[in-house]
Amino acid sequence: MKSTEFVLVLDFGGQYTQLIARRIRELGVFSEIQPFNYPLDTIRSRSPIGIILSGSPSSVFEKNAPQPHSGIFDLGIPVLGICYGLQVIAHHLGGKVDPSARREFGKASLVIDNREDLFAGLDGSTTVWMSHGDALSKIPPGFEPIAHSTNAPICAIKNPVKKIFGVQFHPEVVHTPDGKKILRNFVVGVCGAKGNWTPDTFVDRTLEEIRAKVGSSRVLCALSGGVDSSVAAVLIHKAIGERLHCIHINTGLMRKGESEAVVEAFRTQFHIPLTLIDASEEFLARLKGVTDPEKKRKIIGKTFIDIFEKEAKSLESEARAKHQGKFEFLAQGTLYPDVIESVSFKGPSVTIKTHHNVGGLPERMNFKLLEPFRELFKDEVREVGRRLGLSAELVGRHPFPGPGLAVRILGEITKEKLDLLREADQIFLDEIRNAGLYDEIWQAFAVLLPVRSVGVMGDGRTYESVLALRAVTSVDGMTADWARIPPDVLASISNRIINELRGINRIVYDISSKPPATIEWE
Repeated sequence: MKSTEFVLVLDFGGQYTQLIARRIRELGVFSEIQPFNYPLDTIRSRSPIGIILSGSPSSVFEKNAPQPHSGIFDLGIPVLGICYGLQVIAHHLGGKVDPSARREFGKASLVIDNREDLFAGLDGSTTVWMSHGDALSKIPPGFEPIAHSTNAPICAIKNPVKKIFGVQFHPEVVHTPDGKKILRNFVVGVCGAKGNWTPDTFVDRTLEEIRAKVGSSRVLCALSGGVDSSVAAVLIHKAIGERLHCIHINTGLMRKGESEAVVEAFRTQFHIPLTLIDASEEFLARLKGVTDPEKKRKIIGKTFIDIFEKEAKSLESEARAKHQGKFEFLAQGTLYPDVIESVSFKGPSVTIKTHHNVGGLPERMNFKLLEPFRELFKDEVREVGRRLGLSAELVGRHPFPGPGLAVRILGEITKEKLDLLREADQIFLDEIRNAGLYDEIWQAFAVLLPVRSVGVMGDGRTYESVLALRAVTSVDGMTADWARIPPDVLASISNRIINELRGINRIVYDISSKPPATIEWE
């Protein structure tokens, strides 16, 4: 989605680049991440109101260190360099970076020497988050120092004529309490942003874009029932009506009652054309005997594609017979983090894992992709869903992986294990809802482990499965912390699962954060 007013974030591979973009959007200004070597002519033609240079794990001294086109400093567009971005400014404009400066990581006290522009409205000192090994030892010509810390005599600089600023710390992280004020001072105060980017303006503009792109063609949507595909389907239906057709495949790997709830909502509430396919037996047959998580994912992905392709061709034949037009587009609920994690074109960052809701279908069936949310974060999609009238229950639903429960059963997948996990997972979710915790938690689920333990029930010995509970708090799933569920709630969950379900006699709670762990176990 392109906005008339936007801030361009150039990514040098920093771990907080997405946070920069998020913080700008929280100010009501659209922000877009592009690679550090984004073409100068393109930047000039698109006229961002400001440019932010991200951090990086690199050093400006390295042979292949990422560098932008030096012409960005002559465009007349305000620039803010963050950490490595500050060093890039110095490197290009005649300053000096000292590679032997004392490394500084964690919280530091920043003393503000100039409380104008970037630091307007702040006190004389504030806490900031540092993460750097290099530091400025010489200010570029035309610049002046505006803040310092104990270990960094030059911690922030500005060129008042060119409106170029640099800070050695990270204002985008929560560990810098005044960080949002600093970013607001740059985006609104220096760049002159009006701050009129809202979910409503996104919806209006995107509806126009969908209609223009699709024309008289028809759109197929792979509807999982999760937040992203659900909101995408409702938005596209609002744009083109009956020319959208959804396909929901019950893989047998869904949560309890999920497929039924999806069909009910979309057929009855939204009146969107929907085909339901129960392929649970086929998925289970193909997964028989498979224990490797990557093999599971590939089998599930291929099976999904095979079934979807078959049904799509059938719908295509029906459409031709009724002269209803061709299905030219495949709609997906792809999000911005999916794009960034899948393809490292946004900067020199490492690809973490591949995301694609229905990967392979566009190529196999000559589909064009329709991805209205590929520039949005999860919480932004939720807000769009609210504006479109989706229920709080649907919009607030926890994320669910494409392979479903298959990656929450460690080891071989069987119907018995799936049924047991479904019931245990439902009890877990019911109890955190009853405790009023569901909306505070980003994601909560149960994992059936390939481990059995000895237990005692009544007067008898049991030897049954171990179940792990996982609950995390997060903003967008890129980083996460384990949720501090009260012990009495955990006790209630454990008691219910062990007492009500035969096959589980021990419950453990996962207290690892991301990183180093991932949210899912497989």
